[in-house]
Amino acid sequence: MAKTPPPFAPFEWMIAWRYLRARRAEGGVSTMTWISLIGITLAVFALIATLAVRSGFRAEFVDTILGANAHVTVYYASQLDDLGNTSRTIADYSAVAEAVATVPGVTRAAPLIKGQVMATANSRNAGVEVFGIAPGDLATVPRVANPDTAQGDLARFTEGIAIGSGVARELGVTLGDQVRLISPDGVRTAFGTSPRVKAYEVVYVFSAGRYDIDRTRVYMPFAEAQLYFNREGVADEIEVMVASPDTVNAITLPIATAAGQRALLWTWQDASGGFLRALEVEDNVMFVILSILVLVAAMNIVSGLIMLVKNKGRDIGILRTMGLTEGAVLRVFFICGAFTGLIGTVCGVILGCLFAIYIDPIFSFVNAMGQGGVWDPSVRGIYRLPAELHLTDVLTAVGLSLGLSFVVTIFPARRAARMNPVEALRYE
Repeated sequence: MAKTPPPFAPFEWMIAWRYLRARRAEGGVSTMTWISLIGITLAVFALIATLAVRSGFRAEFVDTILGANAHVTVYYASQLDDLGNTSRTIADYSAVAEAVATVPGVTRAAPLIKGQVMATANSRNAGVEVFGIAPGDLATVPRVANPDTAQGDLARFTEGIAIGSGVARELGVTLGDQVRLISPDGVRTAFGTSPRVKAYEVVYVFSAGRYDIDRTRVYMPFAEAQLYFNREGVADEIEVMVASPDTVNAITLPIATAAGQRALLWTWQDASGGFLRALEVEDNVMFVILSILVLVAAMNIVSGLIMLVKNKGRDIGILRTMGLTEGAVLRVFFICGAFTGLIGTVCGVILGCLFAIYIDPIFSFVNAMGQGGVWDPSVRGIYRLPAELHLTDVLTAVGLSLGLSFVVTIFPARRAARMNPVEALRYE
């Protein structure tokens, strides 16, 4: 008794390979098959490129938030002072900052003075937000105290102010220039409050990577900010940095307890959570749309395989009369279709990975062709289009493409396997 060959035996691969190599005049691979291969390549490329840009954009956006802003802001509820005025300042800010710093998971707690003023230089004006902070605390802000993206010496911070690169560009100033800050809440006199005007030397210019931060932020020494904004002996809020920003909500209660009964908290997720949720929804929608694109490209395999089955009807009849089983015929044409999906997927992965790796020169070329108007940081928030290539994203694209390609190939392969050899050879 003859032994039945195992599935996907060498002769099945040989027949499938001969069909794939055959010219169209010989009933081989049709133009539709080439179209489906190119379609799968482009679909997988688009999927990987989109996933990489999505991951890179979110990582860059979150990093610019966490690298230049407080993870948790502690401020006090309003209360009446001795003169009957409403006040939200923190009188014992040093004790509060020390208590908050002892909470497990907190890496730094720094008192801040905040105020909005008008900055003027070279007959130019800009509205800016001043952050009064101690020099040692400013040196621990990653996106600000970064020598690779900043100009000047942060050790001279006590001698002047640090301004964002956008503020410097707007005012036309550089290191060593004088910038006048004008605050409407100035000196109190018998005739009312007069504006406070004071000039400061620019000793440090930073770039936090966010357009809105670089365009509006100015850092001033804490003690000087107390004098300038009439906050002698008090602070406006406590800036808190934590070790794990993604799980910041888990330690908000201990921070609030340490800060006192009047303490109120505002986390970075409260400030940017809406945008991040919208970004997540957009990412999911884009993934669904691109998955449909991959499915459409894979469906072209069906058309090409049906044409191949039709052209090889005589061969199928001969093979069946020679003893080839329905399963063997199914596997032969399954290999033909699956091989198309496999080659298209490999080419798409290569193109997608190259795009993610070399996105900076590609983006620079596209931006140059668009005369610099392709990416507007005032709208996008960040200065460049980043991309991060993750193995899980690549495997997701590969699994989706190969899975769809293999599934859609089964149907025309079954049609070839069920072909009646008598009908196939009747008119031959």
